[in-house]
Amino acid sequence: MMHDLDGDGTEALSRLVEGLIFASAEPVPEHALKQFLASQGADEARLGPVLARVIARYEDHAVELVAVARGWQFRTRAEIAPALTRVVEKPRRLSRSAMETLAIIAYHQPCTRADIEGIRGVSLSQTVLDALIEDGLIMPRGRKEVPGRPILWGTSSHFLSSFGLSDLNALPRREELLLDPDASGRNERIVTQKGMG
Repeated sequence: MMHDLDGDGTEALSRLVEGLIFASAEPVPEHALKQFLASQGADEARLGPVLARVIARYEDHAVELVAVARGWQFRTRAEIAPALTRVVEKPRRLSRSAMETLAIIAYHQPCTRADIEGIRGVSLSQTVLDALIEDGLIMPRGRKEVPGRPILWGTSSHFLSSFGLSDLNALPRREELLLDPDASGRNERIVTQKGMG
């Protein structure tokens, strides 16, 4: 039996929400959490205090509740992640061309293959596009209303989740993508940004 320490039901609701988020492999969208609260007879406005209760409960744990991909998910705390990399299998790394393509799509979406090629200055390999689709990082976002009606590409919610972003507004600003000057005093860019801006 659940004991509600505060008398207003927040503790009981927080445990239910905690269980729901824990059981989901993907981030649970806020609208789904609000619907869940409504199904429990609670006002959706209580979601904030309920989530705050769960976050506080995990304050000194190895995992934390974080907002990612327009939803909520339990994640390993960043400070202990390095110790786990020797044990947990690392996901496949994307090639430089795949990362460049992904960055262009993230910052210019929705965009066509021709848009991507124009920004990168080189043709886009189908292998690169297939890898991003296979990893669930990009998805079709309709077709551009021009002759040939090319596919428009955009990022997916899996992209947000993979990079720990709450939404696209959480992407770093383009200026932040500059590295510190190296020993020779030249700036190197993390992402090729030819034509960006």
